[in-house]
Amino acid sequence: MTSCFDLTIDEKIARITFNRPEKRNSMLPEFWSEFPKTIKELSSAGDVRAIVIDAQGPLFSAGMDLAVFAAVDKFKTDSSVAREHLKHLVLSLQEALTVLESSRVPVIAAIQGGCLGAGLDLVSACDIRFATDDAYFCVQEINIGIMADLGTLQRLPRKLPDGIVRELAFTGDRLTAARAEKLGFVNAVLPTHDALIERALEFAKKIASKPPLVVSSSKECINYANEHHITDCLLQAANVQSYVFDAHEVMAAIKAGADAKHNDLKPLSLSL
Repeated sequence: MTSCFDLTIDEKIARITFNRPEKRNSMLPEFWSEFPKTIKELSSAGDVRAIVIDAQGPLFSAGMDLAVFAAVDKFKTDSSVAREHLKHLVLSLQEALTVLESSRVPVIAAIQGGCLGAGLDLVSACDIRFATDDAYFCVQEINIGIMADLGTLQRLPRKLPDGIVRELAFTGDRLTAARAEKLGFVNAVLPTHDALIERALEFAKKIASKPPLVVSSSKECINYANEHHITDCLLQAANVQSYVFDAHEVMAAIKAGADAKHNDLKPLSLSL
């Protein structure tokens, strides 16, 4: 039992659904321990091939719940000791979302309505993003006098043009789903919430149909390439391939593809 989300697993697809629409799916203090624990368990268990994160109601997430800030003693900065505590609090909150990036299995975010503050931090750490046409993204922190510090400012520059990131970070303006798709942040925009969930689950099933070790290794290489020089990345890819490559699996996949292509080319039989 968790405080902010439901978890279901079906056909090797894990689905995490934020379940507090009446509170705009804000993230309670408990979320920051329950969520990373769940993601880590799904990643390490070995029986899940993809994770879909979605939400109930008209809003994906308003971000961090105000209850988090109610513990004012955790946010003091009036001494060096207090500032050190705050630093480690921020680091722990960052890690609660970084688990999405470090998860062995791909993570797909299905976003409707507003995705604000920590919600944007979360989806920025996902591998794939789908959205409804009424979705929007906002670096909400700037609107309440806080610098975004849980990953948005670090991950968005790898996913959006520099000028767009600065526009969002400095103004707190909304990035619409249509513009986000045009800029490549969103993979596709869907007309309804039902269509959104259907697309996300279909995509997750397609991922689940591929060899899991190859998928997780591909994610590892892509993540590594985001942070290293291409020469280092090529060496890393060679190292990874040396323990991922399975000749029997490759030949089986090639044969299956050839059989499917052959069947597609068969002449149609007509019944007269």
